[in-house]
Amino acid sequence: MEPSLDIADEGHHCETMKNLTVSLDDETYRRARTIAAQRDTSVSALVKGFLLDLASGETETERLKREERALRERITDFDASDRLSRDDLHHRGA
Repeated sequence: MEPSLDIADEGHHCETMKNLTVSLDDETYRRARTIAAQRDTSVSALVKGFLLDLASGETETERLKREERALRERITDFDASDRLSRDDLHHRGA
């Protein structure tokens, strides 16, 4: 594997990154591309995320909390002000 340089953080600290080649059958690759598109990411980013999770040694609870935080950050257009009141929801009232 050939190393390449990548800027790792805002402090412009450079790390040596490793490239990885993975061989997949056509169907697995097609499904991975579909999942990546649904998640608005790339197959490469999915694989990187999987390997980072695998190598991090975090517990299942920690992983779920991290994923929840990331998902909440992606929700930008939620507005609870247009919800029905409890009485309207249950057809109560006048």
